Amino acid sequence: MKLDLYFLPSEIKEAELENKLVVVIDVLRASSTITTALHNGAKDIIPVESQEDATRLMQQIGRKYVLLCGERGGHKIEGFDLGNSPFEYTGNQIQDKTLIFCSTNGSRAVVKASAAGKVIVGTFINAGSVLEFARKSGLEEFILLCSGKEGRFSLEDTVCAGMMASRLQERFPKSLELSDSAQSAIQVYTRHKPDLLQMINTSAHGRFLTGLGFQEDLVYCSQVDTLPVVPVLETGHLIKYVG
Repeated sequence: MKLDLYFLPSEIKEAELENKLVVVIDVLRASSTITTALHNGAKDIIPVESQEDATRLMQQIGRKYVLLCGERGGHKIEGFDLGNSPFEYTGNQIQDKTLIFCSTNGSRAVVKASAAGKVIVGTFINAGSVLEFARKSGLEEFILLCSGKEGRFSLEDTVCAGMMASRLQERFPKSLELSDSAQSAIQVYTRHKPDLLQMINTSAHGRFLTGLGFQEDLVYCSQVDTLPVVPVLETGHLIKYVG
């Protein structure tokens, strides 16, 4: 069993994805929001790379059948129904709805990974369920793919990936082969494990979102194993898997 880790989507080549399980990690906030939306009753979520892709797809499907969701620069895109805060994805508004989702980092990473054998979305709030899914997947090679922030290294994504790598190492101490990047992420996680919220608060992305008034999102996104949902990519749609 092999585990590799990429700190940015730009590092990975399509040929490296074949027959592998890819976990896309965007702690702040796409992975957390997508997981929350499916847990709270959204039918499915279609990740897209750009606002133009989202609008084009909405026109193809029909406006009354979908919600346009996403952000640019942390703010809800003008004309969209919802932004990228997990607290927006509750109640009847999303129940049984298809969400077209466009974010600065996370949705692009999902699209980039779509050529893999299997793609799932992971973060702190569903980490345990993600690892259980990986264990049952039947695949022997895993990739933890950090979304980063606008093409740059993300501390919170790396710490989350390090936590998942650490747990897998504990579960399979003799059979798991770790890449150097996975080992380094474990070391970063170990450093920040005692206070994940503090780590998120002081990260560049955390400070940015705090400045926009999203402090409660940071608290929510720092919690571990609070939701049993794994978003799984099937024919371009993220659907809910509950183990």
